Amino acid sequence: MTDQKTPRGADGGPTGIEPISIVEEMQRSYLDYAMSVIVSRALPDVRDGLKPVHRRILFAAHESGYHWNRKYVKSARPVADVMGKYHPHGDASIYDALVRMAQDWSLRVPLIDGQGNFG
Repeated sequence: MTDQKTPRGADGGPTGIEPISIVEEMQRSYLDYAMSVIVSRALPDVRDGLKPVHRRILFAAHESGYHWNRKYVKSARPVADVMGKYHPHGDASIYDALVRMAQDWSLRVPLIDGQGNFG
């Protein structure tokens, strides 16, 4: 396939490959992944106090025309919009975030106007 040959070391093995401890590599890799999850998903952004799932819900609601001066829709509609377009995981986190945005004690300003039992 290629005309290039892999450089070989004195023992006949490829050069540039360094032996590492699997335990150390797993610890480092897991810590890197955990920190990226905490920083990018688990903690609210300092600029607006929203997590990515909250931002996705608000954007999908705007894109779908769910505005303050329109009639209420069942909560399954915006959840399906978010899950289908922007958040291809489970719907539980979307429902939780949607309800949290409607509670006046959860956020300083409720971002969603929940109607009825909001279910």
